[in-house]
Amino acid sequence: MNRVFIDGNHLSLQDVVNVARKNFSVILTDEALERVKESRAFVEKLVEEGKVVYGITTGFGKFSDVVISKDEAKDLQKNLIMSHACGVGKHFPEDIVRAIMLLRANALAKGFSGIHPKTLTTLIEMINKGVHPAIPEKGSLGASGDLAPLAHMVLVLIGEGEAYYDGKLMSGKEAMEKAGIEPVVLTSKEGLALINGTQVLTAVGALTSYDAKKLCKLADIAAALTMEALNGIIDPYTERVQEVRPHLGQISTAKNFLKILEGSERTTRQGEIRVQDAYTLRCLPQIHGASKDAIKYVLDKVDIEINAATDNPLIFADEEKAISGGNFHGQPMALAFDFLGIAIAELANVSERRIERLVNPQLSGLPAFLTEHGGLHSGFMIAQYAAAALVSENKVLAHPASVDSIPSSANQEDHVSMGTIAARKARDIYYNASRVIAIELLAAAQAIDFEAADKKLGKGTKAVYDKIRHVIETLHEDRIMYKDINKSAALIDDESILDAVEEAVGGLE
Repeated sequence: MNRVFIDGNHLSLQDVVNVARKNFSVILTDEALERVKESRAFVEKLVEEGKVVYGITTGFGKFSDVVISKDEAKDLQKNLIMSHACGVGKHFPEDIVRAIMLLRANALAKGFSGIHPKTLTTLIEMINKGVHPAIPEKGSLGASGDLAPLAHMVLVLIGEGEAYYDGKLMSGKEAMEKAGIEPVVLTSKEGLALINGTQVLTAVGALTSYDAKKLCKLADIAAALTMEALNGIIDPYTERVQEVRPHLGQISTAKNFLKILEGSERTTRQGEIRVQDAYTLRCLPQIHGASKDAIKYVLDKVDIEINAATDNPLIFADEEKAISGGNFHGQPMALAFDFLGIAIAELANVSERRIERLVNPQLSGLPAFLTEHGGLHSGFMIAQYAAAALVSENKVLAHPASVDSIPSSANQEDHVSMGTIAARKARDIYYNASRVIAIELLAAAQAIDFEAADKKLGKGTKAVYDKIRHVIETLHEDRIMYKDINKSAALIDDESILDAVEEAVGGLE
């Protein structure tokens, strides 16, 4: 059975992907349920005793000095959710919404939030039965957590707002009814426990990081095909060169190239045709490798955050303490996701420069714009324009969001992370970069077709070339190019190119 157990401590990124994209079921462990019950019991004790604790018996943000009575507790929590649901823009796609819900449930399962067990199990039931809240992409500052977008998630939990069910947008109440789920009535601390966290920015960034790791391999694959089209020199990829500057990403990239190009009769050694290649070929272990190292750093941060308690206040039932801290602040992930965007953007930057080398006859020795009848036909001329436009857009998007901060809540919350913007930008950069690499794959395959057919491709490049040519014919005369680009991009999105190459070479790093 396809399922993921959550206890707040052992969720993996692959688990997140399995729930978000493969519809695995979510099961709360018995041990986690007991911790949740203990934490809830302590919250109820605080309320009964009339203790003044932020978010439990007080208002929120600047209203933290306003004491709320026991009788007003339910109204306080519902008012919190309704007033905080201020998201704008288009809705997050289903996989991100499922990841958001999973990460919030996993954080609550740690037992430091004071949530009622029934509220947590209902949230999990929504995941399992496919009730996906309509969560707008914009409106979070990434400190005090992702308040606005998470409030939209909770609206559906209480039978309000909007949700997608069976692919259709409807009221939250109707979606819950169709799924046979009873909405919950929030009480003391629960509203805050559900929305005060970094789960939106982490969900977006985590899935993007997962995709970026694979895109690094695809960038190596595309570059290797370009290497063969341009008779590139493989000496810079030898193991000895990497040993004397042993960055892990550099080492793994060089290994990938040697694997993919093994057996090629189209690559050269230094001095055979020319002494050196341009940087976009010669320095690929250093360029791609740096992005790989950056993405690994981000993945390490993601592993921590998906199992973190990011609530406020935190409930330590074993010590009978409720401590108002700052774990909701998104700065640790904001910096990481800005770095992620930059790392992905660089993969696209160097890919576009390789495309230029392929289409420019002064650099390649191939027919201009990879067309047999230049002038009458434009060939890949505007495909390179499109790649350049995507790369230029990425340079704008790569400006870090985390360097900005606007005070909120009457200056009570006077530094915010903008981490959700950083994560969303990284996702947009990833999309653009994947399309640039799709264009390079097309151009490199086209360039290969101008080479002597009797010259063997490498083990990996033969696999990718065959995959491309199975769905996209060689360009002999102009045709509608966006269709070819979309087909190439589909081979990236469905991982068929990556799977084919890894099968041929025994895996990539």
